[in-house]
Amino acid sequence: MQIVMFLVPVMLILVALGIVLFSWAVKNGQYDDLEGPAHRILYDDDKDMIPDDARTDKAAAETPTSEQPVEISQASDPDEDESRKG
Repeated sequence: MQIVMFLVPVMLILVALGIVLFSWAVKNGQYDDLEGPAHRILYDDDKDMIPDDARTDKAAAETPTSEQPVEISQASDPDEDESRKG
């Protein structure tokens, strides 16, 4: 019987703590957008990593990627390549 006298107040304190933590989370906006993160994973944010010959949309293949200017700048300086060789 003595254990019940100990466990009942402990249980009431834990329940009160859970209610306080839940109300704090609701007030701070933790439950505002429940569907946003689940849908965000479906968005395609790696279009620049797809090779041009594998793309299905023609408009994206015509726009320059971030890798193309790097290749042009490296090929435009042939003296630099010769200095590295010799």
